[in-house]
Amino acid sequence: MVARPAILASFALALGASQALAEDCTQARAIYADPAGSYELHFEPVGSEAAVTSNHFKISVAGTEVSLNGVVLPSGEPERPNGIVMHDCPTGDVTGADLTACTVWQGPIYAVDNAGTIGLLQAEDAPAARQILLPDFGPSLRQSSAWGKGKATADSSDVFHFKGCAA
Repeated sequence: MVARPAILASFALALGASQALAEDCTQARAIYADPAGSYELHFEPVGSEAAVTSNHFKISVAGTEVSLNGVVLPSGEPERPNGIVMHDCPTGDVTGADLTACTVWQGPIYAVDNAGTIGLLQAEDAPAARQILLPDFGPSLRQSSAWGKGKATADSSDVFHFKGCAA
């Protein structure tokens, strides 16, 4: 019974340290993982002030070479961040059907702060969110071109927890 308070204290310290790391990291450098550790979501700088996108990210699948590319585009009325995750999209002169075929997931992206408040994903220069929510990402992934033998096969959550900050 004495070990239980020690375990809880260790968990609280780790959670506090993780929250502090998230506050010291910008969204453009934040790294997240799903609860099972099968998927990592890495935000990266957009790289251009004139870009239409507000955030860029990649999702890697553990144990595979699969890398999914993601962008966040402000859209709608009222305006909110909408993400698109793609797998092996063609480049150059492509059709809408080509883009639809390589789209893994599309939808609003939500952020959870340290207080547990759910809001919209902020721009890349904002402090990193504690968690990222991609509603219906898991089911969409299973129905996509990124799923199958030699590709993603582990179930993914729609929730990604802050894991660290890229240098």
